Amino acid sequence: MGEKTSRAGRPSVASTTELSNHLVADVRDNFGKGFARRLRAAGKIPAVLYGHGTDPLHIALPGHETALLLRKANAILELEIDGKTQTGLVKDVQKDPVRQLIEHVDLMVIRKGEKVQVEVPVHVVGEAAPGTALEQEAHTILIEAPAIEIPENLEISVEGVEAVTHLNADAIVLPKGVTLVAEADTLVVSVVVPTVQAEPETEAGTEGDAEAAE
Repeated sequence: MGEKTSRAGRPSVASTTELSNHLVADVRDNFGKGFARRLRAAGKIPAVLYGHGTDPLHIALPGHETALLLRKANAILELEIDGKTQTGLVKDVQKDPVRQLIEHVDLMVIRKGEKVQVEVPVHVVGEAAPGTALEQEAHTILIEAPAIEIPENLEISVEGVEAVTHLNADAIVLPKGVTLVAEADTLVVSVVVPTVQAEPETEAGTEGDAEAAE
């Protein structure tokens, strides 16, 4: 199939579901904040690849493609480095606190067949009983999963749950091959009675009270 193009004849930007996780990375020998700034100005992101007893490998990733792939939690990148392919799991992403631009990426080498421990987002699904409210205490949970089959998220159901009920990590639905590392009694979500806030007095009510006092 040919490459999709926009009306202007330029390649259209693919969604993250269509993106390949294959990236060509450059080995970098220069370090320091000044070099990192020049690297980012050139549209690249400084990164380091480590693990499996190897020396840390300092690389530069293509900025735009990497930023799109990092929208997914626990992204796995297939890195082509000097003609060889390495698979890396994103362990940490450092961003500018104001502009939220990616400043550095830490990647851990992973191999087919091994398992890794990662924090995975937890989504609350279902409708709790009428007249209740939800308080989510944990938005991610630590699990162990096959390195190349890390779930994007996990689900915990509150369908029909009455107040007051506390749902812990052991209530999360885990895919096959995934095990819970966090404590089973880690509080994830509470189904509670909604807090009713007192309505502020109206000016009319205040004036009426003043007249009654007189």
